[in-house]
Amino acid sequence: MRILITGGAGFIGANLVERLLQLPQVEKVRVLDNLATGSLDNIKEFREHPKFEFLEGDIRSYETCLKACEGMDRISHQAALGSVPRSINDPLTSNAVNVTGTLNVFTAAKESGIKRIVYAASSSTYGDHPGLPKVEDKIGNPLSPYAVTKYVNELYARVYANLYGLELIGLRYFNIFGPKQNPKGPYAAVIPLFIQAVLNNEPPTMNGDGETSRDFTYVANAVLANELALFTEDKAAVNQVYNIACGEQTTLNRLFEEIKQIAGSDLAPKYGPERMGDVRHSLADITKAAEGLQYRPATSIFDGLKPTFEWYRKQHHFAYS
Repeated sequence: MRILITGGAGFIGANLVERLLQLPQVEKVRVLDNLATGSLDNIKEFREHPKFEFLEGDIRSYETCLKACEGMDRISHQAALGSVPRSINDPLTSNAVNVTGTLNVFTAAKESGIKRIVYAASSSTYGDHPGLPKVEDKIGNPLSPYAVTKYVNELYARVYANLYGLELIGLRYFNIFGPKQNPKGPYAAVIPLFIQAVLNNEPPTMNGDGETSRDFTYVANAVLANELALFTEDKAAVNQVYNIACGEQTTLNRLFEEIKQIAGSDLAPKYGPERMGDVRHSLADITKAAEGLQYRPATSIFDGLKPTFEWYRKQHHFAYS
């Protein structure tokens, strides 16, 4: 089995590379990444691996996608421009990467004879639907350009499955965190920001009152879901979208308390305004993934926070030593 991972130098992609290289049935892992949000540091440990190949390129180029698909059997499509605020500030680029780029990947797969594509979907697709927990077939109106792009990916997947016989599986990620997630820049996710704040002994600023809640999901769970989706032989499991989460709700205040406890810190956060385009509460129903993919989250949020904190602490040590 030869697998192409788009966005494989990114946070989730690089963790997936590590896992797939360990599997005996995987003959080759090719990464396509333009390094816009990914990093060579994330994949440097694999560069000499005999089964690993890196191709620098952009999914916005159809020719690049065709080249990346050559000789591959399956695709894990992780490449995207994440972040709700980024999409609000620059909707054109988010659309170009997430919609045009994904369409290029799907079309290149079709032209190359690749049937199975697992693609990163998003919990942002639930939009303003008030129901909790979130169930796959009940979505609302998108609240950001990013959410629109991720929903469009799902619509294209459905159409390509019906028209061209592709096997597409969408994984709606809920707030994935863990080692290799970038803590820098204006669009960094909340857990790296909180950990960096504690390591720097600087109070983080929370959006709103800190009672916003999320279904935080350790990256090993996302990797497991991708593995199950790439290799499932259950025909009923394909051409579906699945929530990938832990099915647990954690507020930002509780999250920060846990990080402080791990760090032995007594920092108090600052509170700022609510963030535009954000959903107040998010919680996944993971029944469908359990039944369709036999997905069971292997690591809880609180078990995942410890190795995540240790990884950032080591990076922080190197940055400041």
